[in-house]
Amino acid sequence: MLIDTRVRKSPYWELSMQQGCWRASIYNRMYHPRGYIPREEGGMMAEYQPLVNDVTLWNVAVERQIQVKGPDAEAFVDYVITRDATKIPVMRARYVILCNEAGGILNDPILLRVAVDEFWFSLSDSDLMLWLQGVNVGKKFDVTIREIDVAPVQVQGPKSVDVIADLVGEEARELPSYGLMDAQVGGHDVIISQTGFTGEKGYEIYLKDATKYAEDMWNAVLAAGVPYNLRVVAPSHHRRIAAGILSWGQDMDFETYPFQVNLGYQVPRKKEADYIGKERLEQVRSEIEAGKPPYKTQLVGLVVGGKPITDYAPDFWLVSDTPDGEAVGYVTSPWYSPELESNIAMAHVPVAQAELGTEFWVHLPEPYADTPGEPVRAEVVEMPFRPSVNPNQRERLKVKGLDAAI
Repeated sequence: MLIDTRVRKSPYWELSMQQGCWRASIYNRMYHPRGYIPREEGGMMAEYQPLVNDVTLWNVAVERQIQVKGPDAEAFVDYVITRDATKIPVMRARYVILCNEAGGILNDPILLRVAVDEFWFSLSDSDLMLWLQGVNVGKKFDVTIREIDVAPVQVQGPKSVDVIADLVGEEARELPSYGLMDAQVGGHDVIISQTGFTGEKGYEIYLKDATKYAEDMWNAVLAAGVPYNLRVVAPSHHRRIAAGILSWGQDMDFETYPFQVNLGYQVPRKKEADYIGKERLEQVRSEIEAGKPPYKTQLVGLVVGGKPITDYAPDFWLVSDTPDGEAVGYVTSPWYSPELESNIAMAHVPVAQAELGTEFWVHLPEPYADTPGEPVRAEVVEMPFRPSVNPNQRERLKVKGLDAAI
């Protein structure tokens, strides 16, 4: 990849390079580390082992922080997210979505409420700040909307709680899922959340004034991780796929309804306040309940044959419903699961064929196909593919027999 001044470098970029980062992609106009262990030494599958057995550190500064602050912060946030912002306590976070007027998903950030009058959107990969500012041109809520100098890292894996407790104190062990706490790491102010991109036990450390203090914080985490075999790795897409965690721009985009990608629970049934996209989303839900969904494909989980998929897919591989049939869908996120000893994937398939047990055929490229040029069998299965340490909101609601969060 060409490294130049047109794409931003995060405060942790050089620190990541020192840890062996050898490739990157671009995410929110910033370089995003995507590999540390060389392919000849096991690559991403080798990076998976410390995540599920010990603890890992990720540079996720690409999750840019958009601050909404002011007397109308709660009202503004409530207008742009589908869930009820008034129900979010101070020092708590939520996974949320923002939709356009047509009901398409614009972003699926973690939303942190750090004060009564202050929220941070921790972004997935779309330029939400400009949209938020544009919304307020006409609405004129009394808020400021800006990107702030806060850069997160993730500490993920079963021993992450030990690392965090050693860094900031034993009270961190009591931090609930999506809870926030003020702390200092490396002598500098941070907010810690129990969140992550894995389904494993994990935390995020949001460093304030990150351009000044990134090295101090990073080195403090590395030092605290030594007794627990901490390893710096890239974000684990094989684990997030197993957990059923979506990636914006890959599994969904601004033309995707929440109901298509298992995010229908993000559209509350009891939110009285207006929000962008509400009218269309409620109409879509009514059409679904009448048996006439206004879309053609549904995101499903697949167990896929073929040879182990041990690296990022360079394209959206096609799916057909017979070995020699025309394409009816496409794979969005495939990877090999060591626990299941099988390839797993998320894929968009026809709504009428999205039932569990449905057979499909995936057209894998030559490195992964059993026979070059011939598709491999796949079957629709339940997502997540394996239990999560911290079940997501959809999983918790399903256990309760509910289909919508507040």
